[in-house]
Amino acid sequence: MRRYVPAIVGVALVVFMAVLPLLNLSLPGILPTPTYMPGTLALLSLCMVFAALALSYNLLLGSGGMLSFGHALYFGAGAYGLGIALEHFGVPLWPGVFIALIGGMVIALVTGAVSMRVSGIPFAMVTLAFAQAGSVLVRRNSQVTGGEEGLSLNTDQVPDFLIGVVNTRNLYWFALAVLVVVYLVTLWVDTSRLGHLARATRENEQRVRVLGLSPYRVRLIVFVIAAGLASLAGVAYMLLQSGTVPRSVSADLTITVLVMVVLGGVGFRWGAIVGGVLYTLLDQRLTVLAGSDAIAGLPDWLRVPLSEPLFLFGVLFIVVVMFLPGGIAGTIDAAARRRRGEKVRGALRQLDDAGETPEAAAADAAASDRVRA
Repeated sequence: MRRYVPAIVGVALVVFMAVLPLLNLSLPGILPTPTYMPGTLALLSLCMVFAALALSYNLLLGSGGMLSFGHALYFGAGAYGLGIALEHFGVPLWPGVFIALIGGMVIALVTGAVSMRVSGIPFAMVTLAFAQAGSVLVRRNSQVTGGEEGLSLNTDQVPDFLIGVVNTRNLYWFALAVLVVVYLVTLWVDTSRLGHLARATRENEQRVRVLGLSPYRVRLIVFVIAAGLASLAGVAYMLLQSGTVPRSVSADLTITVLVMVVLGGVGFRWGAIVGGVLYTLLDQRLTVLAGSDAIAGLPDWLRVPLSEPLFLFGVLFIVVVMFLPGGIAGTIDAAARRRRGEKVRGALRQLDDAGETPEAAAADAAASDRVRA
């Protein structure tokens, strides 16, 4: 029964998040308005989009061990791909989503095939170069991508129930569906043979090669899947924001997502979700705090740094790295492991004091179970 607890908790959380727009809940200092209001729903939708993006990056870094500085390229490919498909191809929404996802995965296949000719820091630098190239193409090609102004969503091809402030609730449910899909795909990859091979490649690539397997192929497949999930998050972002800007392709966004994953805990799916949600909430609330009257009334030596949200984020990141090196999820997992270890050691000490060996105790327990049966 214990192994089903995470699944039960996950389903309960999804159900709670699904009915949240129908409730009148207030969290002063965290959410700007009650949960049924469009402003709060838009913020929570953005949290889920970046949680999905963080999950896709965690698949890349946590499972595959690939430190990429260009993951935002595929997020931007999803957002810009949908916008271009609707604006220039004139296709309906759902074929446009399909085109955006396929386009993002094709770009990932090409760039990943080149990037994985190297590993480690050189791999990170090559992915950074591809991201910068994508950012330049987006900024310079104003007729297709809108240039520095960004690309607006062509709402003529979008169903009415996904347009406007009055339909923020529907967009919220769409973002929740995207997060659930991304989580299920990452769960499937992590628990499949592909995930086991990816982790084996991360730990010892030479051993995988000796076994007659191809580490290059394994990493490339994981890379393309993670890119496809990032493109799906980009599609959701495009619909939520009714447009996108060049920053969605830049390496700056990848650094932001990396901070989300490190904050939540590298290698933990639920940690990536917590990191994405927490970072997005902090980004919004710290921006409000930086412009508040309370900060404006401080002396200059305090007011100047505290009025910069990036400074506050930098301090937070330093604190997490120093005091929570495994992130939120990693710290909780380490504490749980220590607690289980202490229980096992306590049980062994009790057996030792009673003069009974662990093997005898196990045999007695098995005999008791047979008697009860």
